[in-house]
Amino acid sequence: MTATERDALCRRGLDDIFDARLRTSIGELIEDVRIRGDEAVCDALARFDGIRVAPENLRVSAEEIATAQVDPALENAIIDAISHLRAFNDHLLERASDWTMEIENGLIAGEKITPISSVGLFVPSGKASYPSVAYQLGVPAVVAGVPEISLVVPPIPGGNGEVDPAVLVVCRLLGITNVFRVNGPAGIAALGFGTASIPRVRKVVGPGSPAVTLAQVEMQRHGLATMMLLGPTESLVIADHTAHIGRLAADLLIEAEHGTDSSVVLVTTSAELLDALDDELAIQIDDLPEVRATAVRSSLGPNGGAVVVRNLTEAAEVANLYAPEHLQIAVDPQHEEQLLDLLVNAGEILIGQHTPFCAGNFVIGCPASLPTSGFAHVSSGITVDTFLKRTAIAKANEPALRRMANTITALSDHEGFSAHGNAIRRRFG
Repeated sequence: MTATERDALCRRGLDDIFDARLRTSIGELIEDVRIRGDEAVCDALARFDGIRVAPENLRVSAEEIATAQVDPALENAIIDAISHLRAFNDHLLERASDWTMEIENGLIAGEKITPISSVGLFVPSGKASYPSVAYQLGVPAVVAGVPEISLVVPPIPGGNGEVDPAVLVVCRLLGITNVFRVNGPAGIAALGFGTASIPRVRKVVGPGSPAVTLAQVEMQRHGLATMMLLGPTESLVIADHTAHIGRLAADLLIEAEHGTDSSVVLVTTSAELLDALDDELAIQIDDLPEVRATAVRSSLGPNGGAVVVRNLTEAAEVANLYAPEHLQIAVDPQHEEQLLDLLVNAGEILIGQHTPFCAGNFVIGCPASLPTSGFAHVSSGITVDTFLKRTAIAKANEPALRRMANTITALSDHEGFSAHGNAIRRRFG
């Protein structure tokens, strides 16, 4: 691949998210919500989702949450997944405890860990039902102890404002009572500004379309904290000649079926594997509903593809450059640890062909809301840490401050901050 081709592969999604026309449209929508509040939110729901809801009905009632029902098998699956996520995030919370140390005699410093005051969770609804997104976002926020949690979700397409009952079951199980039916970008804006119905929050998280992602980016200008970026899904699989072709094909299709904006890449040391894989993919794609098959062809075709490399070291270099949201290792088990050591840029790394992406998405307990579009270079998935903040604390006694005095005055004099230095000189003369 040329440098231009590599850049194009790694740039996936960003051009759509930061499209100039979309940015203008989202900016106008945000400003409308800022000025008109609930009325603008309702207008956006009617315009973009074709659903009319009065402002007083934006909030999902307590009765709707209490009476939401799904198939018992689905509810049991949700309970199972929540238990795994709680275990994972409870352990993280234990590791994120307050701490102090004595830097020098008489000088103590450390950190106090506390939850953020409020958060908004965005759960998409346009393409399908996503209770998994609701608990992947909700469990870490609940475990962190965030006192004010709001969840916004578009109503079921083609309905009269009903919200996916599976999402409401998740809310009931987690004790989330502030739930609102909104259009995605308008809901993000409402959470950032606050309206008569929807409370203002300090941070918003949640995956979505380019429009939803761009709304989160744009709302940062208004003081709303967000995660960068949770856009269209993507995956990368590293496979060698030992990979089981049937499982490899099946696992490549997992993230590929999300949508025509998804991206799926295979990195392999075996060119011979590709012919057999193409045949198997054709068979498995034929088993999919047409809407999923169409998404798969885009994800594996113009949005992704296969990259042949000389060895696993080069495979790791490609993966680290691409920085995928989801990464799976499908290589000879004796090389797994060696390859794992080389991999540094990924939202998650799933090891072996008994750890498919669908297990990570639904039930393993590791985060499944992960950075996309290359942001795994600099950020992580949504866990309890997403909803915690660290406050530095320190205490010095008089001898310790006397010991630091010359350092303080030298630096304050150099930088021209007279009051800094005077605070020390007036103490010790």
